[in-house]
Amino acid sequence: MSPDTRLPPLSALRAFEATVRHGSVSRAARELHLTDGAVSRAVRELEGELGFDLFQRSSRSVVPTPTAQVLAEDVAGALDRLRAALARARRTAGPGRPLVLSCEPTLLIRWLIPRLAQLQAAIGEQRELRLVSAGGVVHFERDGIDLAIRRNDFALADGVVAEPFVHEHIGPVCRPDVAANLGSQGAALQGVLLHTATRPGAWDSWAALAHTPLQPTRAIRFEHFYQSLQAAVAGAGVAIGPLALVADDLASGVLCAPRGFVADGSCYQLMAPRAAVDDGCVFHTVLVWLRAACEGLVPPPPLAVEKRPRSPKRRA
Repeated sequence: MSPDTRLPPLSALRAFEATVRHGSVSRAARELHLTDGAVSRAVRELEGELGFDLFQRSSRSVVPTPTAQVLAEDVAGALDRLRAALARARRTAGPGRPLVLSCEPTLLIRWLIPRLAQLQAAIGEQRELRLVSAGGVVHFERDGIDLAIRRNDFALADGVVAEPFVHEHIGPVCRPDVAANLGSQGAALQGVLLHTATRPGAWDSWAALAHTPLQPTRAIRFEHFYQSLQAAVAGAGVAIGPLALVADDLASGVLCAPRGFVADGSCYQLMAPRAAVDDGCVFHTVLVWLRAACEGLVPPPPLAVEKRPRSPKRRA
């Protein structure tokens, strides 16, 4: 095949187009769920295939050349056409094709996977279920996603249907032995507080909703939300626990909720492209199953911490 007609890898084209569109390697990497280094290498690979540079690089920025700007527009159009073709193929493939469900990572790990057998039974054993761990805005056609589960903390794109299936309740969670050192009900919450970069305002939100001041003795910070919850299970401190994400640990007694839960006004929702929902896809089947599975998610009352009995007074 002639070098002029040989196609470069699709991954290199996607990395290049995203870098030009965002004007940033880092933002392109976040969109593609790659590292900065992987995006940079993919772009360099494309430049090697073409035989010329596509960016003017400095220590602080990458600026696409005029040729790169035109090429990026053409690549974006080609990728859109390819996604549309793949989406049409998926819709016409019939009910036997895999069902791809994207779910927020912590909900996937701590709630959905333990109930995977029940969900598979609901959609039918003859249809393969594929799970994708991801959060934020869903690119259904681009990423080959059929359904998605997300919190309602971002704006919906045009043509996307979203139906809530459980409202969010949040509260401090920890091991029972840790709860004894957090202070009494109604007083400031003390102890080691576990924070996460993906929900940086979780503690402040709970404190405002529960009208409870915080008096941390120390703070430990984690990159992902499920890490902070696992640290609470290990006894490292107190985490903010959305009810759905800690329900199994509460039921088993591994964790307790010493201050109860409060509604934070958000919810989890099932999402899909409107065209797929109107075509009678499995959206409604999964939605019914999710709502039924969440019926038992009732916030427990605050933990009653037993007070130590007073020593009897000695008689004079």
